[in-house]
Amino acid sequence: MSSIEIRRVESKKDLTRFIDFHYDLYKGSPYDAPNLFSDDFNTLSKNSNAAFEFCEAEYYLAYKDNRIVGRVAAIINHKANKQWNRRSVRFGWLDFIDDYDVSEALLKAVADYGRGKGMNEIVGPLGFTDMDPEGMLIFGFDQLGTMATSYNYEYYPKHMEHMGGWLKDNDYVEYKLMVPEKIPEKYTRVATVVTSRYNLRVHKLKRNEIFGPDGYGEKVFKVINATFANLYGYSQLTDRQIAQYVKMYLPMADLNLVTLIEDWNKPDHPVVGVGITIPSLTRALQKCRRGRLLPFGWWHVFRALKFHHTKVVDLLLVGVLPEYRAKGANSLLFYDLIPWYQKYGFLWAETHVEMETNSKVQSQWGPLDPINHKRRRCYKKSL
Repeated sequence: MSSIEIRRVESKKDLTRFIDFHYDLYKGSPYDAPNLFSDDFNTLSKNSNAAFEFCEAEYYLAYKDNRIVGRVAAIINHKANKQWNRRSVRFGWLDFIDDYDVSEALLKAVADYGRGKGMNEIVGPLGFTDMDPEGMLIFGFDQLGTMATSYNYEYYPKHMEHMGGWLKDNDYVEYKLMVPEKIPEKYTRVATVVTSRYNLRVHKLKRNEIFGPDGYGEKVFKVINATFANLYGYSQLTDRQIAQYVKMYLPMADLNLVTLIEDWNKPDHPVVGVGITIPSLTRALQKCRRGRLLPFGWWHVFRALKFHHTKVVDLLLVGVLPEYRAKGANSLLFYDLIPWYQKYGFLWAETHVEMETNSKVQSQWGPLDPINHKRRRCYKKSL
């Protein structure tokens, strides 16, 4: 008989234990990119995460011999379920020691929660929205993680196989892109064409342009909404979520590494393409004790953001409206960004997760010698 006890997170102290378990489990890992404690706390707190307008969730901790040995979030995104005509309960923030009883007990808790809410399948790892980490790492365990994704040990997918009944629902791929010594000829040629033929132009953000009802921050995430609309499990960001993500992502960004594309054929010059990239924060986050910025963690993060104390740049959010992809707007983004990567001394870039079937997105990396160095899987199981 299993000696695993599952306890629901019911207090602020419980939630702190839930978040802290990841730091304990991955202490000393050279590849894990731990989240900031404050970011996880705000995401998981029902009073601060705007996704709770259309999501509901419960969190669970697994105990063995009165010691925490695992955690998981059970999430129902009602908007995504309606959009994709599914009745799914998601599991996310899944972490566990290498003990089959623990992983089974955690996922059983999510399944039981889903059944109680009338769901007929369990899927994951997924968060509340696409802005949260997605997919379980199944390849690339010796590769550096990124701020926007989650890392897991190699035994995780082995547990999924051991339990049985779990099927592949979707795979994501990630690429390492080498920063070239000079801008690839293809990007130069296409950028010249789209500028002259289609009157698409680069816009570099200024701080005073980000916020406000007509600010570029809102325009950026409306492009992301339109770009990601048909991707696996995506649910449209609400106005409140957009305001939340504008405050989360843009104030800390080096605006030299943020490029917008505007259509100057139209009188209001709408934003049609977005490239938000940041210096890799992974090594800095690893130096933040248990995900806290105090007492000294802030300095490591500040140094990475301000002085680019890293050789890696993360492609955090890259999106171009569908009707402008065929015009080559993607090339214009990187025609502008690559010189900044060269100036800052970045050696390579890390893409965000991309659906394995998204060949159009993957084809844009060709001139940058792409290496598919990571793969993630979302699983599903009938309830």
